[in-house]
Amino acid sequence: MRDAAIKRTLKPGQALFHAGSRSVGFYEVISGIIRLIRVDRTGREAVLQTASTGETLAEASLFSPTYHCDAIAATEAVVRFYPKTAVLAELQRYPEITKLFAAMLARQVMALRTRLERRNIHSARERVRHYLTVNVNADGRTVMLSGTLKQLAADLGLTHEALYRTLARMEADGELKRSGPTIKIKKMT
Repeated sequence: MRDAAIKRTLKPGQALFHAGSRSVGFYEVISGIIRLIRVDRTGREAVLQTASTGETLAEASLFSPTYHCDAIAATEAVVRFYPKTAVLAELQRYPEITKLFAAMLARQVMALRTRLERRNIHSARERVRHYLTVNVNADGRTVMLSGTLKQLAADLGLTHEALYRTLARMEADGELKRSGPTIKIKKMT
């Protein structure tokens, strides 16, 4: 499949595709961050997925005539495009690749369920705690943010002001310490 793939470079804010456009394949993020978003009638963004290096996006497009959301580069990014016809032919020809593809999709469903669980938490502080718990590094204390706080707020379903206030309160209470893209968990209450 990689022989049929095409690399593309994106600048921050540049669209990879838009909702309603004809789907022609799916993408692998080589570097950077791509966000899948939908914008509601009021103009508020709902982040459906944040894909970073090594992750894929728009897999459902293999089985749909159109894309169902917008894909926007959150940072400079390089993606590898896999054409729909080539992918479907390979999946049909090689059952082992089909199993690996299905396993990858299952992991994405599990990640989506975790995000839905977090979105159902009403307290901004508890929502942030959930995010930190799920995304903590192996040391059990450090979380590295992959984007900006504004992007994290959108991922959490919070306004950026609510996130800034919540993080400031948590830091003032000695629960965490922020330094650039690093959050160090000091204690969870």
